[in-house]
Amino acid sequence: MKIFLRILLGIVLVLGLIGIFAPKEFSLQRDITINKPKNIVFDELKLLRNHDKWSAWSKKDPNMKKEFVGTDGTVGFTSRWESKNEELGVGEQEIKKIVEGERLETEIRFKVPFEAAFSSYLTTDSVGTNQTKVTLGMHDEMPFPINIVGFIVNVCFDNKAKIIKDFDATLAGLKAELEK
Repeated sequence: MKIFLRILLGIVLVLGLIGIFAPKEFSLQRDITINKPKNIVFDELKLLRNHDKWSAWSKKDPNMKKEFVGTDGTVGFTSRWESKNEELGVGEQEIKKIVEGERLETEIRFKVPFEAAFSSYLTTDSVGTNQTKVTLGMHDEMPFPINIVGFIVNVCFDNKAKIIKDFDATLAGLKAELEK
């Protein structure tokens, strides 16, 4: 019994230390340069319905059920999905803020297989007359003890690498769509 209690105490201490030292925020961003003017690129980005054409996540389940609520390209517009693919599950993405021609901010909320929410954004910056740098990013606050789970998932299970791969595929899909 003493050995069991010591092992249990050791596990609790290790998790507590991870929680103290693990980051309380998770941020990630990737970018790509597209050979189109900024206004054309932003007009594509601000409509969430357009994302199905080039988003890596939409391509993972072409049979995903989709529902749209509100006026696309405006604050409050929500894109909902339901997928049998466990990686996608059930969730929604809502437009939270638009800085016309520059920035689209959304909140992504997962409901199944787990509940989670984080902020995401797409920005556009002119690189030249007919070139635009698009940045795709996300940000999540993870207070203690949630940061323990975030650390384990992102570091131990290499979830960050999976997100980077999906971000890069999404940006490549956007570039291919706009430059065709």
